[in-house]
Amino acid sequence: MTAAEVLRLLDGRGLTLAVAESLTGGLLAAELTSVPGASRTFRGSVTAYATELKHVLLGVDAGLLAARGAVDPQVALEMAEGVRSRLEADWGVATTGVAGPEPQDGRPVGTVYVAVAGPGGSAVNPLRLEGGRSEIRAASVTAALALLERSLTTGVPSRTTGVPSLTTGVRAKDREEDGGMGCLQP
Repeated sequence: MTAAEVLRLLDGRGLTLAVAESLTGGLLAAELTSVPGASRTFRGSVTAYATELKHVLLGVDAGLLAARGAVDPQVALEMAEGVRSRLEADWGVATTGVAGPEPQDGRPVGTVYVAVAGPGGSAVNPLRLEGGRSEIRAASVTAALALLERSLTTGVPSRTTGVPSLTTGVRAKDREEDGGMGCLQP
């Protein structure tokens, strides 16, 4: 799913989008705004790279951040919900994770959470990605767009699901012991 296709879906339904990014550092917003006419749908973004900014700018629970760190599925959900609320959008999407080169918050490189929040609820998608830093970040953007597209077309998932990366050279690992559902089927 490309940014242009997601924006067409949103535009066709008269819906708006905001994004909150951590590990992707603005890549998702850049991908969306590279599409001509994105301003009809895309409200804006918050790049909350520092952990405390996730609380200050997006309203992520400070106790949650202190207890679990920034790389956590609940943090991703609260980021998506926070950006949706603060930027007054119909949909919020968030990315958080570890692109490397070192582990963070006790999580290995390649641990990523993408989340969506919309009128029908919210969902988070845990990923284990392999590759270099730029490959992991690019695959995170692809996974976020795929989760949003799936949520727009079939509704917000009722459970956490795994999505394989579509980025060349990057492999997604979705195993039950890593918190995934153990299935790489889209």
